[in-house]
Amino acid sequence: MTTQGSTRVLVVDDDKIVLRAVQEILQRDGYQVVTMDDAVEALATIKDLNVDVAVLDIKMPHLSGMELLQNIKKIRPDIEVLMMTAHATIKTAVEAVKMGAYDYLTKPFEDIDVLSMSIRRAAEKKALYDRTCELEKALNARNQFENLIGQSQEMRKVFKLVETVSHSSATVLIQGESGTGKELVAQAIHYRSHRKNKPFVAVNCSALTDTLLESELFGHVRGAFTGAIGNKKGLFEAADEGTIFLDEIGDIPAATQVRLLRVLQEGEVKRVGANESLRVDVRVIAASNVNLQRAREQGKFREDLFYRLNVIPIVLPPLRDRPEDIPLLAYHFLKIYSEKLRKRLMGISPKAMEALTYNRWAGNVRELENVIERAAVLCSKEMVDLEDLPNEILQPQKAVVDLGTSSLAHLPYAQAKRLAKRTFERGYLGALLERNGNNISSAARAAGVDRSNFRRLLKQYDILGKADLSETETKLSENFEHLVN
Repeated sequence: MTTQGSTRVLVVDDDKIVLRAVQEILQRDGYQVVTMDDAVEALATIKDLNVDVAVLDIKMPHLSGMELLQNIKKIRPDIEVLMMTAHATIKTAVEAVKMGAYDYLTKPFEDIDVLSMSIRRAAEKKALYDRTCELEKALNARNQFENLIGQSQEMRKVFKLVETVSHSSATVLIQGESGTGKELVAQAIHYRSHRKNKPFVAVNCSALTDTLLESELFGHVRGAFTGAIGNKKGLFEAADEGTIFLDEIGDIPAATQVRLLRVLQEGEVKRVGANESLRVDVRVIAASNVNLQRAREQGKFREDLFYRLNVIPIVLPPLRDRPEDIPLLAYHFLKIYSEKLRKRLMGISPKAMEALTYNRWAGNVRELENVIERAAVLCSKEMVDLEDLPNEILQPQKAVVDLGTSSLAHLPYAQAKRLAKRTFERGYLGALLERNGNNISSAARAAGVDRSNFRRLLKQYDILGKADLSETETKLSENFEHLVN
């Protein structure tokens, strides 16, 4: 999220008094300001200027503000532009917005905060645009791993392992919580291997009864059991020369474990009820959301089968342990569902993204996808915001106040510290302002903080709207009106 200290604002106005007044207001609020009194000069240098927001007067000699706006949007469409004029008309305002202006302000300003607030929102939109571009580039850079998405150190290790094991036929055991993407890893291994043009067969072992599981995996012959009216090829045969993915391998019964062990040892399958075995060339990739090592120690999983499966172990980290991947994944899902819904969704607001990042995600990537799909359906604007997220997603931030630092233990130190600091400051500032009758000057004195810095904090946390203009602020507004008139 762009902060005022990092936001560069270009102000163009041929009235030097107004130019100086606007510059002082913006610099007081912590913005970096570049001023020009010549629209032609501004146009000549706009391509090389490092600015986020431009504030343009409409009435200027040689080149009008509307013409400058039109040219800026052609040369630097990423810059957000605000128009200001002392001669406002609805027609001109509509025309400016149609040409790409973010906002349209009338001089003299009713409140000195109007300009600063509008610039802050424009800067947030610009920051969102920049972040979206970064995420788009990151998504394009990961296409070699199909639908596996991540830029965290943990996921980079997984990518490297996938790349290495894909070129062999060794058995792979993928372990991780539900929703972490175990099948996606299996698919990435298969489609990067020499078996990529052969079948990839996936079976959820926990979704089938014991009898049906054996029949599905190994096939059966006619008369093997009631209802077996003909011979049936099993999934191992169907996957011959390809890959079979055995999801939730920890749920298979003991008898099936024995038969599976024979397939891994001998490369042969025997249909249920048959006397003869069939040779198959199948790569086995198994997955489990339970700790098979512990299940082996408890006698719930055969030790010899465990070692046959655990040739190449891959452990997928839960989403809460790689929060830096959340923005990338959220943007990826938003793109998918905005296209499905045929809605123009630009991105996710900084506050909503913060809430997503700090959630624990018990359901991992699958839960995140469901939340983004829901948000895409409910969103009535161009940007997903807090109001589009379910209440349970907002609880982790609220829990910091109620439960203390223990509720942050799932986050890396730097992120936990940042969230705790933001939560403290927001709560402290709101309570202090209320205690002092919403008077900014009194609250700043009580806090022992410089008044301008205190105002900046209130703006940062959107608390300024709770405060009434003090006598000093009213005088500042009157002085500014005098300057621009």
